[in-house]
Amino acid sequence: MDFFVYLLECSDKSLYCGFAKNLEKRLGLHKNGTASKYTRARLPVKLVYFERTESLSSAMKREVEIKRLPRKKKLGLVAGRPK
Repeated sequence: MDFFVYLLECSDKSLYCGFAKNLEKRLGLHKNGTASKYTRARLPVKLVYFERTESLSSAMKREVEIKRLPRKKKLGLVAGRPK
């Protein structure tokens, strides 16, 4: 079963990282303001990057890795440059 790690760009240009089993459903929750307090306060949001992983644990580990990256490297992911 696939899981996803994703980056959203918020209205204030900040980046939000998360993971989901169903990316489309999770994105809809973010856009409706019901997925997280962080994104609810920064609507609208748009999906700017995602990765597919093979398991929940790998998605959670990758989320932590991405969250630890400096903004410049996160933007590199969005631009398609390797990490």
